[in-house]
Amino acid sequence: YKRQLYTPAEAALTAQLNPQPEPMKELLARLGGDQKENAAILKDLSQRGLIRFARTKQGSGFGLEPFVVGIYENQVPYLSKELAELFEQYFRNGFGRLLEAEPKVMRIVPVQEAIVSSVEIRPYESLVDIVSRAKSIGIQQCICRKQKELVGEPCQHTQETCMVLAPVAGAFDNSEWFHSVTSEEALAMLRSFSEEGLVHQVSNTQEGNYYICNCCSCCCGLLRGMKDLGIANVVASSAFVNTVDEEACIACGSCEEVCPFGALTLEDVIVVDEQRCTGCGVCVITCPTEALSLVRRPEDQIKPVPPTHAYWAQERLQKAG
Repeated sequence: YKRQLYTPAEAALTAQLNPQPEPMKELLARLGGDQKENAAILKDLSQRGLIRFARTKQGSGFGLEPFVVGIYENQVPYLSKELAELFEQYFRNGFGRLLEAEPKVMRIVPVQEAIVSSVEIRPYESLVDIVSRAKSIGIQQCICRKQKELVGEPCQHTQETCMVLAPVAGAFDNSEWFHSVTSEEALAMLRSFSEEGLVHQVSNTQEGNYYICNCCSCCCGLLRGMKDLGIANVVASSAFVNTVDEEACIACGSCEEVCPFGALTLEDVIVVDEQRCTGCGVCVITCPTEALSLVRRPEDQIKPVPPTHAYWAQERLQKAG
């Protein structure tokens, strides 16, 4: 395989970056060498989604970007068959270590209609609230489905399902790779994705949610971790769990078929494995008799959601030693 993402010089420069973005002036001074050349490389890497760009108090800054979610998702425009095959090798041989780390990379947000109306829903647990905070919304092709198609395993689900949320208006108006949608259009899409059996996932933080992934277990790298690699709890569950009205259940099995996590078993009525249930709500909206609904778990069973990405990253580094 030829090098796919970085030249040796780009890789060497990237390896010297820190997880938190540093101001350009300080970073260039620390890196040494030809500052003009290094500045050009950093800007090019950030434009290709290979390092992180951020505004700091001292101006533009650059830092490391995680592979998932980050570098990989930024490669939708550039994903080749060769890179898709390399990712498949990485998934089989090394991705499990990322999935087992805490806190989890992504968090389930349930289908709103699946939650009992009297149950408390906090803002970061609600798709409506997450969408309403965005000043602009873009949607593009799912890189996981594109990757699986390139390795000869195409998916029948909708291809264009990845939403990116921006805090400024018009962020996607002139984009070559995203098309801009309104909040109303985004919510309508999310409803249709739910009906298709896709699972909504966002960053595992209370603030700063800048994407909504709508995932299937046949393509999503994280959800495949449970099915293909046998790793439990690959994502942070929502604060909710499925419950069954046994009198209303007709044991049709439709919910068991759509559950991406294998949390439902059909006996005389449907039985919920609360350890495997992530509270996504996909099964609830498929039930013809409304026998299923999501209720809030006891507080001692709900893992706290890091308030910001900085807290998330600090906790993850601490737990990694």
